[in-house]
Amino acid sequence: MKQPRYRYRLYLLTLLVLVGCGVLLTKLYEVQIERQEEFRELMPDNYEVRIREPGVRGEITDRNGVTLAKNLIDYQVVFDLEEIHRDYLEHSKSEKTEEEEDTPEEKKDIVAIINEWVRPRLAVHGLDTSYSARALSAHYKTHGGLVPYVFRDDLTYEQFAHFAEHNLELPGVYVRVAPRRVYPFGALASHVVGFLKQWEKGDVPPEFKHYIGDARGIEGIEATLDQYLRGSEGIRTILKDEKGKTLRDVDYMRPGPGSEVALTIDARVQYLTESVLRRAGRAAAVVMDPRTGEVLAMASVPDFDPNDFIPAITTEKYQNYRSNKGAPFLNRAISNFPPGSTFKIPTAIAGCLNGQHGAYCNCIGYTAYGKAKIRCWKTYGHGNLGLAEAIQRSCNPYFMKMANTMGPEKMVETFQNLGLGKTTGIRLPNESPGILPGSIEWQRRFRDKSMTPAFTGMLSIGQGDSEATPLQMASIISAVANGGRFYQPRIVRSVTHPTLGVQIADRAKLKLDLLKEGLDPTHLETIRTGMRLAANKVGGTARRASLADIVIGAKTGTAQTVDLGIKTHVAWTVAFAPYDSPRYVVVVAVKRGSSGGAVAGPLVKLILTGLFAQEEGHKLPLAKLSPYQGNLDIIDAISLPDDNQLAATFSDNGETGDEASSIVIVKPEPEVPENLPNPTIKPEVDQRGSVIPRAIPVQE
Repeated sequence: MKQPRYRYRLYLLTLLVLVGCGVLLTKLYEVQIERQEEFRELMPDNYEVRIREPGVRGEITDRNGVTLAKNLIDYQVVFDLEEIHRDYLEHSKSEKTEEEEDTPEEKKDIVAIINEWVRPRLAVHGLDTSYSARALSAHYKTHGGLVPYVFRDDLTYEQFAHFAEHNLELPGVYVRVAPRRVYPFGALASHVVGFLKQWEKGDVPPEFKHYIGDARGIEGIEATLDQYLRGSEGIRTILKDEKGKTLRDVDYMRPGPGSEVALTIDARVQYLTESVLRRAGRAAAVVMDPRTGEVLAMASVPDFDPNDFIPAITTEKYQNYRSNKGAPFLNRAISNFPPGSTFKIPTAIAGCLNGQHGAYCNCIGYTAYGKAKIRCWKTYGHGNLGLAEAIQRSCNPYFMKMANTMGPEKMVETFQNLGLGKTTGIRLPNESPGILPGSIEWQRRFRDKSMTPAFTGMLSIGQGDSEATPLQMASIISAVANGGRFYQPRIVRSVTHPTLGVQIADRAKLKLDLLKEGLDPTHLETIRTGMRLAANKVGGTARRASLADIVIGAKTGTAQTVDLGIKTHVAWTVAFAPYDSPRYVVVVAVKRGSSGGAVAGPLVKLILTGLFAQEEGHKLPLAKLSPYQGNLDIIDAISLPDDNQLAATFSDNGETGDEASSIVIVKPEPEVPENLPNPTIKPEVDQRGSVIPRAIPVQE
């Protein structure tokens, strides 16, 4: 009886063994066969990392191919801080004894690791330098290993080539080539060209573990044509081992170039215009080709050096710019000014379109609107005047009578057709539309006002709420100069990509033909004649702008305003030349100028003198410009050089700008742009006095 019982136990044990082996084999099959790939992926192995590199930004040139913005090559040492941190911890762990492994490790921050683990090894290759510990620590906390930290960007090619052969000795430390934006002529055309802002953490897409972004334009052409200037991205694929060490490059798609932007400006004419404008404290000037609407020069002072923002501007420099009451970031050429008597030209056009060409006015020195009077600058009056002579002498009553005869609706309609009260559409950021009294926008803004006869009269002479930009006035004067064709003003001549070809073509855009709108050619010639008399005949308000041997047409303006709490004026002169075959329109507006004739006129004269000297074969100078700080001085007059034939002072300087002071509520003119640039700011020097690194700073 005992033998069978023993046998049962043996059978049971055998069964258990067989079941256990079956379960084990089943599990082994699942792990080794069915889930092989799953577990293989969990094993440490070599892996690939994709690194995104920025495209090569396109160059910006003037109309003759002179480079205004280009790229230089920076040879850089960059850190992958996460990889360095990981390598340091692994190395520290491998060197610990059994006793040390049980001892809790004192945590070292990334700065200590860099100083202990990386810098001594860089010193062996002659690549160590001082740096900002604060900046590196903030960069690591913000970006980790996602964004490389630029330790140095001033390597020579020899240093770069040497380290490229030894970089595998330092995990997480790399050398790379990166383009750096440079503006060869400094502050020249700074408001037109603009500058860049470095990429930030928010720009990093999730598909890249390592990412080097594109700087983006935030001012000038760099901003408005950023999509064209940016090159196509490059992607480098690197093979790393299980410890994160780089083994080799697997694949590399090189970054592509961006488009080249050719501007309409002439760098030498720009240099001439800016040099002349620096005789004033705060001013703007536009030089335009009336035959095409191309801007040959656009200047605004004070200005800035865009190189200060590459790759980042110091806190001190940026504070100096921002504390400058002259607002150096404001492009005054496309900003609002009270226009003064320059508005008499569009008023004359409106009058000629509405049957007022032959009107006469007996100027007695003022025009009364109820108990209020708007004076003429010539207090005892001009007597009986026609249109040409009214332009020559800048008679206020004549144009106020003309405006009220045709009515505010027709005035506003013509002014809008001439581009007033709206932006011109030039490819520059932050362009102001101006203010056109009587327009829908004006009515929405000033709900308590209506176009009374007094307001209509003030519109005709550019007083009251009226505001315009120098660019707008240059476009209007161009239409007068060229026979009635109103062109879209252009600052971009062409945009060309190396492979895609022409993206923006060199083509003038005619927006309005005044002759087709009903303006009689003889009436337009009357307006031109008035401007010729203003510049060349005794009694003309623009005599200081005239040239000795070239006939020009011109008009002055002096507008009353309040500037930084001081009651003062904006001085204007608008001109075209030569009279019979106009090739240039020059507009100058100066803040705190006593009158258009005494202040802006001489500046226009100097610009025109240089333009015609260039036509005669004299090569205008071109050099790097330092930023001009400007000033807040009140300017009584601009003195001409001693050798100028028209350096003598004229007794008849023209309008004062105060004629409508009895009824005009003078509003302060805004000086600081609404949207200040938000550049990349360099971190300050840390507590130990280390040099600030030229690295991508953290935006907090």
